[in-house]
Amino acid sequence: MTKRLILVAGNIGAGKTSITQRLGERLGWQTGYESVADNPYLPDFYANMRAWSFHLQIFFLGHRAEQHLEMANSPQSAIIDRSIYEDYHIFARALSQMGNMNERDTFSYRRLYTLMVQSLPRPDLLIYLKAPVSMLLERIHRRARNIETGITAEYLTLLDGFYDDWLAGFDLCPVLTIRSDDLDFVNKPQHLDIVIQRIQEKLAGKEELILD
Repeated sequence: MTKRLILVAGNIGAGKTSITQRLGERLGWQTGYESVADNPYLPDFYANMRAWSFHLQIFFLGHRAEQHLEMANSPQSAIIDRSIYEDYHIFARALSQMGNMNERDTFSYRRLYTLMVQSLPRPDLLIYLKAPVSMLLERIHRRARNIETGITAEYLTLLDGFYDDWLAGFDLCPVLTIRSDDLDFVNKPQHLDIVIQRIQEKLAGKEELILD
């Protein structure tokens, strides 16, 4: 089977970790996840976002670049539950717009990001999970993670707009957009079957399909 590198993108609560885990289990793909539990900057960041935003973004940038290279160089097909590209186009942009990362730090971060991504192998497919903000907020409240208690509908809406802007110009690989509000990857195997079929079609060069 051809070696593949698949990236999953999407707003907070869209189901990235769930679909990554299920696809990895079903297809025998290596899986990579966002570094949260072992992130040394998160407690400081949530205590003082303006003071620690740049440090947090640099940590995530290094982690994701390392992960991307490791998965790309592995002989096994791999899927990662968030892309390095979102770090800049979504989250650093949001921090900057909200005033939590100043212009000097944003410039320095952007320069480093640009240099790093130029040397990364291109992914074979980007899976974009999309759901209404109301559904995202409901999932976030249901999983009740302490670090997510301050997430608001306004913030999720801001990120949603940034995703639209980013994907409008994204051309590194094909994009498969999946409406995740009505798909239960965890409890309904038939829903996962549909996703796998669309992934195979997309990798085979067929036109983009939106699952709903």
